[in-house]
Amino acid sequence: MDVAGLRNCILSTLDSNADVRRQAELDLKYAENQPAFPDALLDILQGEQDPQIRLSTVVYLKNRVTRGWQPGEDYPQYTPIPEEQKAGFRNRLLPILAASQPQIRQQLIPILQKVLHYDFPEKWPDFMEITMQLLNTNDANSVFAGLQCLLAICRVYRFKSASSRSDFDKIVALSFPRLLAIGTNLVDETGVEAAEMLRIVTKSFKHATYFELTPHLRLHESIVGWCSLFLRIVAKDAPPSALPEDLDERETSHFWKAKKWAYADLNRLFVRYGNPATLQKNSNNNGDSYAEFSKTFLHSFAPEILQTYLGQVEKWVGKTAWLSKACLSFTIAFLDECVKPKSMWAHLKPHMETLVSHFIFPILCQSDEDLELFESEPSEYLHRKLNSFEEVSAPDQAATNFLVTLTKSRKKQTFTILNFVNGIVGQYESAPDNEKNPREKEGALRMIGTLASVILAKKSPIADQVEYFFVRHVFPEFRSPHGYLRARACDTLEKFEQLDFKDQNNLLIIYRNILESMADPELPVRVEAALALQPLIRHDVIRAAMQENIPQIMQQLLKLANEVDVDALANVMEDFVEVFAAELTPFAVALTEQLRDTYIRIVRELIERNAQKEGEDSYGEFLDDKSITALGVLQTIGTLILTLESTPDVLAHLETILMPVISITLENKLYDLYNEIFEIIDSCTFSAKNISPTMWQAFELIHKTFKAGAELYLEDMLPALDNFVAYGHETIIQNPAYLDAVVSMVRDIFTDDKVGGVDRICGCKLAEALMLNLRGHVDPHIPRFIELGMETVTNAEPKVKSYRIHLMEMVINAIYYNPTLALQILESKGWTNKFFSLWFSNIDNFTRVHDKKLSIAAIVSLLTLRADHVPISVQQGWPRLLQGIVRLFQTLPAALKNREEATKEDFTLEEDYDGGEEEDTADWEGDTGWTAEADEVEEDVKDESAAYIEFLNEEAQKLGASRTDDDDELEEESLMETPLDKLEPYGLFRDALLKLQQEQPVLYDSLTKNLNPDEQTVVQGVIHQAEANATAAAAAAAQLQQQIANVNVNANGEIQAQ
Repeated sequence: MDVAGLRNCILSTLDSNADVRRQAELDLKYAENQPAFPDALLDILQGEQDPQIRLSTVVYLKNRVTRGWQPGEDYPQYTPIPEEQKAGFRNRLLPILAASQPQIRQQLIPILQKVLHYDFPEKWPDFMEITMQLLNTNDANSVFAGLQCLLAICRVYRFKSASSRSDFDKIVALSFPRLLAIGTNLVDETGVEAAEMLRIVTKSFKHATYFELTPHLRLHESIVGWCSLFLRIVAKDAPPSALPEDLDERETSHFWKAKKWAYADLNRLFVRYGNPATLQKNSNNNGDSYAEFSKTFLHSFAPEILQTYLGQVEKWVGKTAWLSKACLSFTIAFLDECVKPKSMWAHLKPHMETLVSHFIFPILCQSDEDLELFESEPSEYLHRKLNSFEEVSAPDQAATNFLVTLTKSRKKQTFTILNFVNGIVGQYESAPDNEKNPREKEGALRMIGTLASVILAKKSPIADQVEYFFVRHVFPEFRSPHGYLRARACDTLEKFEQLDFKDQNNLLIIYRNILESMADPELPVRVEAALALQPLIRHDVIRAAMQENIPQIMQQLLKLANEVDVDALANVMEDFVEVFAAELTPFAVALTEQLRDTYIRIVRELIERNAQKEGEDSYGEFLDDKSITALGVLQTIGTLILTLESTPDVLAHLETILMPVISITLENKLYDLYNEIFEIIDSCTFSAKNISPTMWQAFELIHKTFKAGAELYLEDMLPALDNFVAYGHETIIQNPAYLDAVVSMVRDIFTDDKVGGVDRICGCKLAEALMLNLRGHVDPHIPRFIELGMETVTNAEPKVKSYRIHLMEMVINAIYYNPTLALQILESKGWTNKFFSLWFSNIDNFTRVHDKKLSIAAIVSLLTLRADHVPISVQQGWPRLLQGIVRLFQTLPAALKNREEATKEDFTLEEDYDGGEEEDTADWEGDTGWTAEADEVEEDVKDESAAYIEFLNEEAQKLGASRTDDDDELEEESLMETPLDKLEPYGLFRDALLKLQQEQPVLYDSLTKNLNPDEQTVVQGVIHQAEANATAAAAAAAQLQQQIANVNVNANGEIQAQ
């Protein structure tokens, strides 16, 4: 490849002329697919002096290697780099890395990472030898490159365990003594480059110990050296270069990152490997092999770490040292871990009062940054305060976690904290207005709100004092001049949602204050008020008061949902729609329109954001605020639809309103929202028991979506599709295109390699829906259904029982649909004998009422065939039909009872949930420290999370040992409706048997003579039951007729009973 020409091409991409740039980019796109492209780029990197060209070159190189080294599924459209080119590339990469400037080196690291991921150690066996040579030189750039190489290899192995780490154990033993020596030499340096190298040292240790601690690092002299290094880094004073004025810049400097990883490494050593209480039994990564290490670490290292951390805290409290947010968070997380072990608690306890008042409390109070956010970016303020799961590294979140651990594990400390809080709120109350400190009052309320679950726990000796605290110290803050304090008053109320107020007037005061707060000028106050309103529904007096204001409250909630994307607001709306269904029915149309508009606004913003991200690597993305909020709005719509089942006119209107919601989601492939969209279509069609023209548009969209690559969502689509077939079968019969669409989905799901058994079970169910609902109208498709079922059930692929049953039922449905046609197809393929053997050998596996009815109906349809229509291949075994149906009738009563119980469970589950009291792990019962004066028992506190994980491990092992095919039982589906529900199997069989006896006595005798006495008794019982059922049905029909006859309509059209 012409290197000079390629260089000129890259230079042209920087030209100010857009046409020149465009042509250069097209030329580069062509060159990218040439085999020598990566080597030519390396040539430019080695010889180029222009920094802009070097940077552009390395970016092109990074993109080419990322997309072409091992394209696979991630980059299927890109040409792979030829294997013969790779060895030379690997040999050149490290020397260029060592000679590069930091900006270039930063782009080369992802390239190294990619190559190592796929090629080490098999294709790059000398990588570690080269790395060690770089680490052992006296040249700073070479050592730097060696550190980057070692960090890259640690990244490759960070998630690997057991046998996958054997090579890595050797790598650590070889390289980490040198790494420790480099770190020890760097710790006293103050330069920026030394800080960056120290960051790489600490981060390499982090990745190396992420999953397991290698044998080398468990050696006493090794862990002494590493802990000493980390403690020196933690205790090191920041040089001036690490303390710029801009705090964000300070947080991201190499010095503070090195310090952050030193904290993280010490914490991980203690939490994962050095605390005997948290080690999991029988675990590969934390088992008995760590027992001795953990004991030594707990008694020899952990106290030293705690003392060093406390020294840093003292400097921070005295304002003689600054600590980054990460350092503060890791410090508090370590204190958290010191609460439960007896030996560490003994070291921590003497410092508790000082820590709570001078360290934890100031962190919980509003910072200058918080107040600025409250005023200038209230949406961001809410995101920061409400989404605690995203703010796990925030110091204030670590502080709240610490307080919960402390008060649940060492209950006496609850009184210490409450005394402190009382002191703060009392001081605020008594101070003149100009001397009140609202930040401290807000922090005190936050602190007590954090402890709500402990304070209100079972047998709590202080729960009855909370109402007085609210009246005296929380109620006044609803009128505070400070918005953040008004918001905290609402939040405190929400935190104490389980508080049972003795004075009902206090509840009404709260309700009035919350309603007023929902109209507050400050957005965070309005949102916090809305969230506080939700738990108040459980109080009868408030629920009654809300009934008068519910439309206005919903308007406020919808307005808020359009002002800020907070997913919790959608949960509030959903609860209100469910609880106040009757009050909201008159406003259902307007409410749905507003929900639709809110949803479409959010989704358009999502689509716009995704368009801006086009082409970016989206690996590791998760649902963000907008997606979660959109999800919540859809769930609210779904709940609203279910409450309107008895108002078909309103429902029909809602379907039209909601079509844009369905269209925008499916047409833009917003996969995260598919499930809720399909549930809405299901709810509309199921509630109406009819398919409107609007919903047929939705059907066309579903089919288009499925065909556009959404096969894996068939399970989510199935309930809606079943409704289209069940309630729209007349339209499907008149419109063959709709029938072909459903059949094509069944075919596709069986021929798509991406899908598995669960998806194909959905295909079986869809085929069944067609055969049961469109009897006489799907003859052309029966051959394909039988082929799909038989080819799949008889292939060598392993299948669970439920999958096998559904595949067999695909064929059984075909027999019930048209026995003559089905037998012709089976016979033409040589499958008849094979299928009947399979069916009757599995007869006891058809456990649900639906399965038994289907098999009974299919056998009855076979019994109606003339003897000369029975294939020769199965004539000898034809008497087994009667034995099979006898077995089905024997087990049908038990299945009916089982279904009845399952239905009861489904309908009582919600009731039990609502009425049940949530288990509280902070139970005070039996706690020896329940009074402030009681002597606290100093002992190890059981780690519930570790115990729970251990329990799960044991259960998983038991399950793995005992799991058999019998565990895969089909469960009754109480909400499943099919035409078989109306089928009366006893009468069906009796009529078929009588007809057979009258019309084909010879065949009747040949079938019945093989029945033993017990089987004959069952047949007689079925006939008696059929007659009893017929008598009962006749009586019910007569009673209904009598009731109709007793009703008159007077001259005014009014119905009157006689």
